[in-house]
Amino acid sequence: MNNEENGEKTGQCRCVHGFTRRGFLTSVGVGAMAALATSGRLSAAQEGAVAERAAEKAVVITLTVNDRSHRLLVEPRWSLLYVLREQLGLTGAKVGCERGECGACTVLIDDLPRYACLTLAVEAEGRRITTLEGLMAGEELGPVQQAFVEEDAMQCGYCTPGQIMSVEGLLRARPQPDQAEIRQAVSGNLCRCGAYPHIVKAGLRAAELKAKR
Repeated sequence: MNNEENGEKTGQCRCVHGFTRRGFLTSVGVGAMAALATSGRLSAAQEGAVAERAAEKAVVITLTVNDRSHRLLVEPRWSLLYVLREQLGLTGAKVGCERGECGACTVLIDDLPRYACLTLAVEAEGRRITTLEGLMAGEELGPVQQAFVEEDAMQCGYCTPGQIMSVEGLLRARPQPDQAEIRQAVSGNLCRCGAYPHIVKAGLRAAELKAKR
Protein backbone atom coordinates (compact mmCIF):
# COMPACT_ATOMS: atom_id res chain seq x y z
CA MET A 1 0.00 0.00 0.00
CA ASN A 2 1.47 3.37 -0.96
CA ASN A 3 1.47 6.53 1.09
CA GLU A 4 -1.54 7.96 -0.73
CA GLU A 5 -3.59 4.82 -0.12
CA ASN A 6 -2.89 4.68 3.62
CA GLY A 7 -3.79 8.33 4.00
CA GLU A 8 -0.36 9.79 4.81
CA LYS A 9 -0.44 12.22 1.89
CA THR A 10 -3.70 13.77 3.05
CA GLY A 11 -2.65 13.87 6.68
CA GLN A 12 -5.23 11.26 7.72
CA CYS A 13 -4.27 8.07 9.49
CA ARG A 14 -6.80 5.32 8.73
CA CYS A 15 -7.24 2.69 11.47
CA VAL A 16 -8.63 -0.81 11.04
CA HIS A 17 -12.19 0.31 11.82
CA GLY A 18 -12.23 2.85 9.01
CA PHE A 19 -12.10 5.98 11.16
CA THR A 20 -9.84 8.88 10.25
CA ARG A 21 -8.04 11.20 12.60
CA ARG A 22 -10.11 14.10 11.25
CA GLY A 23 -13.32 12.15 11.78
CA PHE A 24 -12.32 11.22 15.29
CA LEU A 25 -11.55 14.83 16.22
CA THR A 26 -14.79 15.98 14.64
CA SER A 27 -16.83 13.47 16.65
CA VAL A 28 -15.05 14.50 19.85
CA GLY A 29 -15.71 18.15 19.06
CA VAL A 30 -19.42 17.54 18.50
CA GLY A 31 -19.66 15.64 21.77
CA ALA A 32 -17.88 18.40 23.64
CA MET A 33 -20.20 21.01 22.17
CA ALA A 34 -23.24 18.95 23.14
CA ALA A 35 -21.97 18.65 26.70
CA LEU A 36 -21.27 22.38 26.80
CA ALA A 37 -24.77 23.13 25.56
CA THR A 38 -26.26 20.92 28.24
CA SER A 39 -24.07 22.59 30.84
CA GLY A 40 -25.18 25.98 29.55
CA ARG A 41 -28.85 25.10 30.04
CA LEU A 42 -28.22 23.99 33.61
CA SER A 43 -26.17 27.09 34.27
CA ALA A 44 -28.94 29.30 32.94
CA ALA A 45 -31.44 27.62 35.25
CA GLN A 46 -29.12 28.10 38.20
CA GLU A 47 -28.51 31.71 37.26
CA GLY A 48 -32.26 32.26 37.05
CA ALA A 49 -32.71 30.92 40.55
CA VAL A 50 -29.91 33.12 41.86
CA ALA A 51 -31.40 36.16 40.10
CA GLU A 52 -34.80 35.41 41.60
CA ARG A 53 -33.37 35.22 45.10
CA ALA A 54 -31.38 38.41 44.52
CA ALA A 55 -34.48 40.24 43.29
CA GLU A 56 -36.21 39.40 46.57
CA LYS A 57 -33.45 41.29 48.36
CA ALA A 58 -33.57 44.35 46.05
CA VAL A 59 -33.85 47.73 47.72
CA VAL A 60 -35.14 51.11 46.64
CA ILE A 61 -32.61 53.94 46.68
CA THR A 62 -32.48 57.51 45.42
CA LEU A 63 -29.37 58.66 43.61
CA THR A 64 -28.60 62.27 42.75
CA VAL A 65 -26.67 62.19 39.50
CA ASN A 66 -25.72 65.37 37.64
CA ASP A 67 -28.21 67.32 39.78
CA ARG A 68 -31.09 65.01 38.88
CA SER A 69 -32.80 62.68 41.31
CA HIS A 70 -33.36 59.03 40.31
CA ARG A 71 -35.42 56.55 42.34
CA LEU A 72 -34.16 53.06 41.55
CA LEU A 73 -34.72 49.44 42.51
CA VAL A 74 -31.27 47.91 42.88
CA GLU A 75 -29.60 44.84 44.27
CA PRO A 76 -27.25 45.58 47.18
CA ARG A 77 -24.36 43.96 45.29
CA TRP A 78 -24.62 46.24 42.24
CA SER A 79 -21.77 48.67 41.72
CA LEU A 80 -22.38 52.33 41.03
CA LEU A 81 -20.73 51.80 37.64
CA TYR A 82 -23.27 49.14 36.71
CA VAL A 83 -26.22 51.29 37.78
CA LEU A 84 -24.94 54.37 35.97
CA ARG A 85 -24.40 52.51 32.72
CA GLU A 86 -27.10 49.85 32.69
CA GLN A 87 -29.88 51.51 34.66
CA LEU A 88 -29.43 55.20 33.85
CA GLY A 89 -27.77 54.96 30.44
CA LEU A 90 -24.85 57.19 31.45
CA THR A 91 -21.99 55.49 29.63
CA GLY A 92 -19.34 58.18 30.10
CA ALA A 93 -17.80 56.12 32.91
CA LYS A 94 -16.08 53.21 31.19
CA VAL A 95 -15.80 49.57 32.20
CA GLY A 96 -12.12 48.78 32.44
CA CYS A 97 -10.43 46.53 34.97
CA GLU A 98 -13.41 46.54 37.38
CA ARG A 99 -11.03 46.24 40.33
CA GLY A 100 -9.86 49.79 40.98
CA GLU A 101 -6.65 49.76 38.98
CA CYS A 102 -7.25 51.60 35.68
CA GLY A 103 -9.44 54.57 36.65
CA ALA A 104 -11.58 54.47 33.48
CA CYS A 105 -14.73 54.46 35.63
CA THR A 106 -13.84 57.54 37.69
CA VAL A 107 -16.74 59.77 38.75
CA LEU A 108 -17.05 62.51 41.35
CA ILE A 109 -18.87 61.85 44.60
CA ASP A 110 -19.30 65.06 46.56
CA ASP A 111 -16.66 66.57 44.26
CA LEU A 112 -14.09 63.88 45.08
CA PRO A 113 -12.87 61.40 42.42
CA ARG A 114 -14.00 57.85 43.14
CA TYR A 115 -13.79 54.56 41.26
CA ALA A 116 -17.39 53.72 40.37
CA CYS A 117 -16.48 50.05 39.96
CA LEU A 118 -15.49 49.81 43.64
CA THR A 119 -18.41 51.86 44.95
CA LEU A 120 -21.70 50.14 45.65
CA ALA A 121 -24.75 51.99 44.37
CA VAL A 122 -26.31 51.84 47.84
CA GLU A 123 -23.22 53.57 49.26
CA ALA A 124 -23.79 56.55 46.98
CA GLU A 125 -27.33 57.27 48.17
CA GLY A 126 -27.61 60.78 49.58
CA ARG A 127 -24.37 61.84 47.90
CA ARG A 128 -23.87 64.17 44.95
CA ILE A 129 -22.65 62.17 41.95
CA THR A 130 -21.14 63.82 38.87
CA THR A 131 -20.34 61.91 35.70
CA LEU A 132 -18.68 62.99 32.48
CA GLU A 133 -22.07 63.91 31.05
CA GLY A 134 -22.63 66.30 33.94
CA LEU A 135 -19.70 68.50 32.91
CA MET A 136 -21.45 69.61 29.74
CA ALA A 137 -23.91 72.45 29.26
CA GLY A 138 -26.24 70.99 26.67
CA GLU A 139 -23.97 70.24 23.71
CA GLU A 140 -21.22 72.55 24.94
CA LEU A 141 -18.12 70.91 26.37
CA GLY A 142 -17.02 71.73 29.88
CA PRO A 143 -13.67 73.49 30.44
CA VAL A 144 -11.75 70.29 31.22
CA GLN A 145 -13.25 68.48 28.24
CA GLN A 146 -12.40 71.43 25.98
CA ALA A 147 -8.85 71.55 27.32
CA PHE A 148 -8.33 67.86 26.52
CA VAL A 149 -9.44 68.52 22.95
CA GLU A 150 -7.21 71.57 22.56
CA GLU A 151 -4.13 69.84 23.96
CA ASP A 152 -4.76 66.56 22.07
CA ALA A 153 -4.66 64.75 25.40
CA MET A 154 -5.92 61.40 24.13
CA GLN A 155 -5.20 58.72 21.57
CA CYS A 156 -7.54 55.74 21.76
CA GLY A 157 -9.68 57.78 24.18
CA TYR A 158 -10.88 54.93 26.38
CA CYS A 159 -9.23 56.25 29.53
CA THR A 160 -10.08 59.88 28.72
CA PRO A 161 -13.38 60.14 30.65
CA GLY A 162 -11.67 58.98 33.82
CA GLN A 163 -8.71 61.30 33.26
CA ILE A 164 -11.09 64.23 32.75
CA MET A 165 -13.02 63.46 35.93
CA SER A 166 -9.81 63.23 37.97
CA VAL A 167 -8.66 66.61 36.65
CA GLU A 168 -12.11 68.07 37.28
CA GLY A 169 -11.98 66.86 40.87
CA LEU A 170 -8.55 68.41 41.34
CA LEU A 171 -9.63 71.78 39.95
CA ARG A 172 -12.66 71.90 42.25
CA ALA A 173 -10.28 71.58 45.19
CA ARG A 174 -7.27 73.44 43.73
CA PRO A 175 -8.29 75.94 41.02
CA GLN A 176 -4.68 76.75 40.12
CA PRO A 177 -2.64 73.53 40.45
CA ASP A 178 0.93 73.07 39.32
CA GLN A 179 2.19 70.24 37.11
CA ALA A 180 3.15 68.05 40.06
CA GLU A 181 -0.36 68.29 41.49
CA ILE A 182 -1.91 67.38 38.15
CA ARG A 183 0.37 64.36 37.81
CA GLN A 184 -0.59 63.28 41.31
CA ALA A 185 -4.29 63.75 40.55
CA VAL A 186 -4.19 61.45 37.51
CA SER A 187 -1.77 58.93 39.02
CA GLY A 188 -4.68 56.54 39.54
CA ASN A 189 -5.69 56.70 35.87
CA LEU A 190 -3.79 54.48 33.47
CA CYS A 191 -3.22 55.51 29.84
CA ARG A 192 -1.91 52.65 27.70
CA CYS A 193 -1.24 55.10 24.87
CA GLY A 194 1.16 57.14 27.03
CA ALA A 195 -0.47 60.55 26.54
CA TYR A 196 0.58 61.77 29.98
CA PRO A 197 2.54 64.89 28.87
CA HIS A 198 -0.51 66.11 26.96
CA ILE A 199 -2.79 65.25 29.88
CA VAL A 200 -0.70 67.46 32.17
CA LYS A 201 -0.86 70.29 29.62
CA ALA A 202 -4.63 69.78 29.41
CA GLY A 203 -4.86 70.12 33.18
CA LEU A 204 -3.05 73.45 33.09
CA ARG A 205 -5.17 74.64 30.17
CA ALA A 206 -8.36 73.57 31.96
CA ALA A 207 -7.41 75.72 34.94
CA GLU A 208 -7.11 78.70 32.59
CA LEU A 209 -10.46 78.02 30.95
CA LYS A 210 -12.21 77.58 34.29
CA ALA A 211 -10.75 80.85 35.54
CA LYS A 212 -12.13 82.68 32.48
CA ARG A 213 -15.61 81.22 32.99
